[in-house]
Amino acid sequence: MTTISTGRSSKKAIRLGLMLAGLLSVAALPACSHSGAGPKTVDGQTPDGTLVMHQVQAAFIGSGNGGYGTLNYQGQSYNFNVGGLGIGGIGASTIDATGEVYGLKTVKQFPGSYVQGRYGFAFGDKSSGDLWLKNNDGVILHLHAKRTGLMLSLGGDVVVITFK
Repeated sequence: MTTISTGRSSKKAIRLGLMLAGLLSVAALPACSHSGAGPKTVDGQTPDGTLVMHQVQAAFIGSGNGGYGTLNYQGQSYNFNVGGLGIGGIGASTIDATGEVYGLKTVKQFPGSYVQGRYGFAFGDKSSGDLWLKNNDGVILHLHAKRTGLMLSLGGDVVVITFK
């Protein structure tokens, strides 16, 4: 007969997992900061467009997210899907975000792969955090996130945006 222990060893494993998640999140920060997306990158620029986005995110060392949104660019609205995988954070949350788009010269530059640096937290409906994304065409998305759930988010992702 096999028994499962829920004593000290499982508590140690949980603590070790949380500590490892924190260390991996901190290790991911340099990669996020070198993505070229951040406040200094867009300082003084006028946004080329705006967007709204809804995402569901779950993380335990690794992270995954999926969702949808709408890009508003030159008087037109474009619906899109978003999904990605990354590293860092723990918990689960939904994200409702609004933001600005910089460096968008044509709508064809918007879909594709983005590097995302993220930080923030959610505790019920109390939350804070921003998302910065950048693609190979130099398009930068700065999102102001309202999270709901229970999550500590600190890390980076690769996110793919496709038009519907």
